[in-house]
Amino acid sequence: MLQDKNIVLGVCGGIAAYKACELTSRLRKLGARVHVIMTKSATEFVTPLTFQSLSLNQVVTDQFSAPRYWEIEHISLAKLADAFVIAPATANMIGKLANGIADDMLSTTVMAAKTPVIIAPAMNTNMLDNPVVQRNIDALKALGYIFVEPEEGLLACGDVGKGKLADPAAILERILHVLNPKKDLAGKTVLVTAGPTQEALDPVRFITNHSTGKMGYAVAAIAARRGARVVLVSGPTCLKTPEGVERHNVRSALEMFEKVTALLPESDIIIKSAAVADYAPAEVSGQKIKKSDDELNIALKRNPDILYELGKMKGSRILVGFAMETENLVENALVKVKKKNLDFIVANDLNVEGAGFGTDTNVVKLIDGDGGIESISIKSKLEIADIILDRIADKMKRTCV
Repeated sequence: MLQDKNIVLGVCGGIAAYKACELTSRLRKLGARVHVIMTKSATEFVTPLTFQSLSLNQVVTDQFSAPRYWEIEHISLAKLADAFVIAPATANMIGKLANGIADDMLSTTVMAAKTPVIIAPAMNTNMLDNPVVQRNIDALKALGYIFVEPEEGLLACGDVGKGKLADPAAILERILHVLNPKKDLAGKTVLVTAGPTQEALDPVRFITNHSTGKMGYAVAAIAARRGARVVLVSGPTCLKTPEGVERHNVRSALEMFEKVTALLPESDIIIKSAAVADYAPAEVSGQKIKKSDDELNIALKRNPDILYELGKMKGSRILVGFAMETENLVENALVKVKKKNLDFIVANDLNVEGAGFGTDTNVVKLIDGDGGIESISIKSKLEIADIILDRIADKMKRTCV
């Protein structure tokens, strides 16, 4: 997704510098060329050789070292960059940039850059809250610098509060969001459902399924990158909310139904990837059901068929469903497309290697209402999400013609 993109990564001094190693590795795995600039203080925490080994590029640490090429190095790196990332960014570096001070290799290169600059601060919580630091951050935001907010937790100094460097995955997501060239969903609201639902049996137990929400979260992330306003209605998962996505947490199928129907009027595209429980206990015990020597029979009642109900209310909206089967994949999916008034359905077979719950990959068939079938071989769920949104964008174009 970052194939042949040049990312200049600035690393400032602080214990969080080690996390920049993971970020470098993640960027490389997505095809980016990473060029690292380290401040003198950063080299006290992580050696330049570490970043050189991870990036496969020479690491720049000294503003006055002999350049490798005839170009002035900070200018050549600034021109080379498709995006500039500073992670971790110290209060010192933020202050320099906010006040136009360029006195080392990193600050001079940033000053010469005309590409997006993404800053991920990391510092003590009291330092972060200092009015001077906040003024500098606000000044940079006003100038168009992009910030990835630090996280809360136990800091290296022992304090607890906001100031931890954002997770490398969150920084990577912001980079991908900034560099995605497709903005074909700008002006559209995309409603995505994801994850499992949980149907309470008593205060301790519930009925659920194996869904982790990875496919739906991938769809939400890619839709946001492509410029859409994305509203994610999520069952219980351990996943972090993708960059730029508005998230609503629900637990049961009924809660999801109520939330989705409330959000429907403001939505242009609905993508229902959640694994919703078809049935719920007919009665929920107010106390934990105690074990006995007898068999336990649980009466179940039918949950609302959210996708079917949305199909009746969709109007001119685009409605996409998901289906997971263990047999007769195409036949069952075709029935659902027709019955539920879908534009198309994303169907996958749980028995196929690389598909199913909890994986980072998927193997799917896109089946439309006319019986057209497009088979997509094993790809990452992010790549599958991009293809799904390509088909949605194509349908919107045809509809507008």
